[in-house]
Amino acid sequence: MKSLLSLKKYFARHKRKLLWGIVFILLSNITQVYVPIFLKDGIDGLQSNISHSEILYYALLIVGAALLSGFFRFLIRQTIIVVSREIEYDLRQDFWSHLQNLSLRYYQNTSTGDLMAHATNDISAVRMFVGPAVMYSIDTSTKMIMIIAIITTFDWQLTIAALLPLPFLSYMVYKLSKKIHIKFEKIQEKFSELTTKAQESFSGIRVIKSYLREESEIKLFEKLSEDYLDKTMDKVKVQAWFAPLLFMITGLSIIIAIWFGGMKVIEQSLTLGELSAFIVYLGLLIWPVIAFGWVLNIIQQSSASMKRLNVIMSVKKEISDSEETDYFVKEIKGTVEFKNVSFRYGKNLPVVLDKINIKIDQGDTVAFIGKTGVGKTTLLNLIPRLYDVTEGEVLIDGKNVKTIPVDVIRSSVGLVPQETFLFSDTLENNILYGVKEKDESILERVADISEIKKDVDDFPKKYQTILGERGLTLSGGQKQRTCLARALAVNPKILILDDSFSAVDTHTEEEILRKLKNFMENRTSIIVSHRISTVKDSDKIFVIDNGKIAEEGTHEELIELNGIYADIHQRQLLEEELKQI
Repeated sequence: MKSLLSLKKYFARHKRKLLWGIVFILLSNITQVYVPIFLKDGIDGLQSNISHSEILYYALLIVGAALLSGFFRFLIRQTIIVVSREIEYDLRQDFWSHLQNLSLRYYQNTSTGDLMAHATNDISAVRMFVGPAVMYSIDTSTKMIMIIAIITTFDWQLTIAALLPLPFLSYMVYKLSKKIHIKFEKIQEKFSELTTKAQESFSGIRVIKSYLREESEIKLFEKLSEDYLDKTMDKVKVQAWFAPLLFMITGLSIIIAIWFGGMKVIEQSLTLGELSAFIVYLGLLIWPVIAFGWVLNIIQQSSASMKRLNVIMSVKKEISDSEETDYFVKEIKGTVEFKNVSFRYGKNLPVVLDKINIKIDQGDTVAFIGKTGVGKTTLLNLIPRLYDVTEGEVLIDGKNVKTIPVDVIRSSVGLVPQETFLFSDTLENNILYGVKEKDESILERVADISEIKKDVDDFPKKYQTILGERGLTLSGGQKQRTCLARALAVNPKILILDDSFSAVDTHTEEEILRKLKNFMENRTSIIVSHRISTVKDSDKIFVIDNGKIAEEGTHEELIELNGIYADIHQRQLLEEELKQI
């Protein structure tokens, strides 16, 4: 229940509409409780030989009160239920915004399917509390108070006797709701597993088909679905007790009312009209009592879902502006320096980078080379602050990156990562993704530099071609060149190419590097590659081994050093000769 207190700020945003909703609930209930009173007066009047016009009068009063109550009930849904949808929208937007601001590290430790389950099932469950649960809580409580107050005036002894079974109902509802709460949490956990599996299967459909694992995936998904079904059925079996208990106990109240009330009518201590109204009021009480159990059920489920959402919402932004941030810095020039930098992904995890000291001047083109897993990508991710250093500091233009606004750094850095990612959108929108205003001249220029333009000319819809999910309709080389064009479109002061030509042929690569040289004049270029052909013309090359700078120098200097770089060079030359043979 405590988890639902975090919704206070959302209720505060819509308090005016909620207050009107409460007013409409009161007006609807007031008009509704008058219907049995008019019925009582009409029945008692029949025993006094009232005229046809008086009967018509009572009938019109009953119809009018019912219509008026229905109109106010319509207004209730137009206020409270509409507010629940608006709060659902606000909550989903806040949840999405929070996720967008979380660090890369968080996503490496959290499955996409789990987040999708939170964004769908959990938020919908919370909406049920904000709307129906709140509405029916106020509606049923006020209606019960009004009805009990009225029937007590008829006969307080009959009222106590008729309402006697209801405390037992409350106890049973409490016990059942507690069990449902526990089972619902287990269901949500299983739903997250199911969603994660579905997302992974859709993303990895090429691998599944390539290795003929369709049947295996079907069986695995079937197993997860059965687990989810079993957990859901456990909850359904408990919920199945709700309706029978509710109707049995409320039915018992009506039997008591008819039995004891009938005797009082015979004794003439209660009129037939009063007994009829009493039974109608008990009928009106059936829904509030049922709703009471239903609302408790919703509150339990919403509390479980909100608890799960709060866990994510409480995750702190690992990388953000702070008190140290100098907001007078509006742009960067491109000098990058690593001073005694060490990094590890977690306290108990091994060191990935160890005492790195490098300076890259503005306008320089530098390259990093080394075996897979030695820390090249990690080092580059420290520049745009995708991660923060464990020890030491990264400087841009002589300022610690932690003192430069994050937006300034990332808007000045063009990053082409190892793993290409393209949105299921037009080619144009993918290339101009980081550009605030579309510009055809920028599009044409960066497409030409990245050598994607010649491919676009062959597409039927040119730049308006819709790419499949993750760029499925493009080849590996086309994806890499499109990602390069996207990085160039933001006019970066620092361009980071992280093994961005691995799927590009050497001839196209040479053309791209030649055009890049002109584009990146007076800008800083940082290249990571496994190919010597890609890095050999760099102003300086750094060889990373086991998280340290093992060698540094120009291509010629490193060849003469006859170390790791020279060994990589010799191997690649041999591979080229073998290919030619």
